[in-house]
Amino acid sequence: MPAAFTNPITKRLFQFLRELACNNDRVWFNANKPLYIADVRDPLLAFIAAFAPELAKFAPALVADPRPVGGSLFRIHRDTRFAKDKSPYKTYAGMSFRHAEGNDVHGPIFYLHLEPGRVFSAAGIWHPPSDGLKLIRDAIVAQPARWKRVARAKAYELDDSERLSRPPRGYDAEHPLIEDLKRKSFTSSASFSEQDACAPGFLGEFTKACRSATPLVAFLAEAVARDA
Repeated sequence: MPAAFTNPITKRLFQFLRELACNNDRVWFNANKPLYIADVRDPLLAFIAAFAPELAKFAPALVADPRPVGGSLFRIHRDTRFAKDKSPYKTYAGMSFRHAEGNDVHGPIFYLHLEPGRVFSAAGIWHPPSDGLKLIRDAIVAQPARWKRVARAKAYELDDSERLSRPPRGYDAEHPLIEDLKRKSFTSSASFSEQDACAPGFLGEFTKACRSATPLVAFLAEAVARDA
C-alpha cells in the first residue's frame, strides 16, 4: 500500500449522493456538477489509480483504469431507454475491475459499490449469459475437487441468493454438486459501512477482500477461457 496514500473517499461523497437522490433531475445536477466532480468523480479516480498497483500483484490480468470515461468508474448517467423509472442519474457510485482483453460485463470482475447506507465489494460473475453459464457448470463437473476448494474457501462465502428450483437441463440431478450447478450467479461479497469507506485504511481493506476471492475469480476466468 502506498505509504503516503490518503483515502480520497470522504463523507462528502455520500452527502452528494443523498442530495442527488432527493434532486434527481438534470437542472439540479448541472448546477451541482462541480461538486460531483470534486467530491465523487475525482476522489474515486484517485482511489482506482491507487488500487491499480495492488491489483497487479494478485490479479495482473484485471485492470484498474482511472480514466474518467471508459475506465473502471461507472458513469453517473442511467440508461433509461427501457426503464419505467426515468430518473437520469444513479444514486450510487460503482467501480468495476475487468479483464484486460476487453470490457465484457459477463467476465469475472472485482467490484466496489458506494451508496448511502449500502457499501460492499464483490467478486465473480453475476448473471452470466447462457453460454457462459454452461461453461462454468461444465468446469465444475470437470474439476469437482478444485471447485469444492474454491466454493468452500474460508476466506469468503459464495452468495446463495439465486438458484434454479430444478436441476439445469443436461446435468445429472443426482450430481454431488447439483446445488452449485443450480446457481445463476457465482459471486462473493463483503459488506462495509460508510465509516469504513471513509477510513484511512479502506484501500487496504478493499484490496484484502479482493485478494481473498482470487481463487474464485481465477476458476471462473479459466472456465470462460480467460486467465485471471
